[in-house]
Amino acid sequence: MRHTSIRRLVTGVAAAVALAGAVGACGDDAVSPLPVQPAGPSRSTPTPGASPTTAAASPSRVPPSTGRPVAAPPAPTWTRGTPPRPAPSPTPPTSACQGAVRYDLPLAETELELLKSLCFATGAVLRIQGIGPGLVTVDRPELVSQHYEAGVVDIRFVRPGTVAVTIPQEDRTHTITIVVR
Repeated sequence: MRHTSIRRLVTGVAAAVALAGAVGACGDDAVSPLPVQPAGPSRSTPTPGASPTTAAASPSRVPPSTGRPVAAPPAPTWTRGTPPRPAPSPTPPTSACQGAVRYDLPLAETELELLKSLCFATGAVLRIQGIGPGLVTVDRPELVSQHYEAGVVDIRFVRPGTVAVTIPQEDRTHTITIVVR
């Protein structure tokens, strides 16, 4: 039985040497790693003393061949006994004004009394959903472009200034002051 093990070992070593010789005969050009593979030790053999999670982490560097950054690894999941870490809050905007965005205002889900003012950049659209035609009015029509279709009013802010948007709802009239910069 011992001779069989030795014979298998010798056969395996001979096959590995033959394979290495065949690969070496392909050329002497160095092969660069794929963009998703880190340069250095392979993923299957962790570095001695390193934890398994650090050996499997992908680099967040720019590969030389693509010019695009490699995606960061997904956030680790928690196991029993370890409480989840709260996600870091996004960086607050540098100003209270939003950009040239579309701001959806579904009337069935929004308490209009709590919404007093908004700030947008020129080109933004206030989309009011769930209202009849001709009900939404603005005090400065020269600053906006207004369009109604199928229960939705789109108000595009085309010039800087301050616009008061009036929305009737349940026997009350609500005014939202929009600052456009």
